[in-house]
Amino acid sequence: MKALTLSRNEALRIALAAQGFGKPRAAGKNGPCDRGHLGRAVKRAGLLQIDSVNVLVRAHYMPLFSRLGPYPQSLLDEAAWGKKRTLFEYWAHEASLLPLDMHPLLRWRMERAARGQGIYGRLARISRERPELVASALAMVRERGPVAASELDSDLQGRRGSGGWWGWSDVKCALEYLFWAGMVTTRTRRGFERLYDLPERALPRAVLNLPTPDEPEAHRRLLELSGRALGIATIADLRDYFRLDANDVKPRIAELVEDGTLLPVDVEGWNQQGYLHRDARRPRRIEAAALLSPFDPVVWERTRTERLFGFRYRLEIYTPAAKRLHGYYVLPFLLGDRLVARVDLKAERATGTLHVLAAHAEPHAPPHTADALLAELRLMSEWLGLERLVIVDRGDLAPALRR
Repeated sequence: MKALTLSRNEALRIALAAQGFGKPRAAGKNGPCDRGHLGRAVKRAGLLQIDSVNVLVRAHYMPLFSRLGPYPQSLLDEAAWGKKRTLFEYWAHEASLLPLDMHPLLRWRMERAARGQGIYGRLARISRERPELVASALAMVRERGPVAASELDSDLQGRRGSGGWWGWSDVKCALEYLFWAGMVTTRTRRGFERLYDLPERALPRAVLNLPTPDEPEAHRRLLELSGRALGIATIADLRDYFRLDANDVKPRIAELVEDGTLLPVDVEGWNQQGYLHRDARRPRRIEAAALLSPFDPVVWERTRTERLFGFRYRLEIYTPAAKRLHGYYVLPFLLGDRLVARVDLKAERATGTLHVLAAHAEPHAPPHTADALLAELRLMSEWLGLERLVIVDRGDLAPALRR
């Protein structure tokens, strides 16, 4: 049977609809946002990526603002680390918050990690070379959890690191090995510091008692979730969403095509086979206005972003300042169904100020881009509890924002 052919515009609207764009936001003029809105948004996305950068707001909070509007951040805190939690932390795309019912789908990764597979090399070495330290760290978590790595460093006398994940102490590495292996989990966070505890004390018993699928079934279900969250995707896109290995994916894709979950499609301008999820919406229009985190599923895979939107996007945090094209922490601006601008933002909480350090328009940006972006920046400023919006005159769009 001949594959369905889609234009690039159709494909990008499908992708945005799959991520929840094109519908009225739950918060703001439409009333307060509640746990139900948040739960549905997370379930649709499948996960929220966690990142330590706090120049603007932690990465896991931002995608919900992009989709829901100015929701209370406490809703996510409660869902992730509260007494009636509905999310848990684990490695999915990267470090992520995931719905609790996805726990069984990632136990294969925990089992591989316990064998030293699919994890950072230093963590695997710690498990092989210092098993006594790993055992002691687990015993201390059992005795004292929830507990931070910094609290156990002196007690276990592991070699201390120099900061950052590359400078973790041996104790932190032992705990992170145990986290990958599913033997400990995040009970809560103190600031951004993870507090470790045993899964049976942190997660609902009903979740831990869910049956564990075999690896092929888990991979198949993760790929189905990827397809649903992406709407339309290549095999590489589907793999990347939950960071699956190529050898695990190929036979599962064929099975999902055979049962009709994924429909092969040809997409204008794509040199790879596309796959459309059978439940994907195919809207004729997308009306949206949203700033997107660098860690948002819409843009986190940069080659997909370029393929869909014709928008080349790089996070320039680690680029020397003199060589940055657009700024340090740059967010794309979605207007309608296009990425039409990018802004370099910084929240200065001590002075209650949201700084717009640079603003650049894309060549195809419509005339009302500045007005729409300014409205979104003001909404974000209010959401973050910042009283002032300061726009620096850098970038071709900045003068229009300053008027």
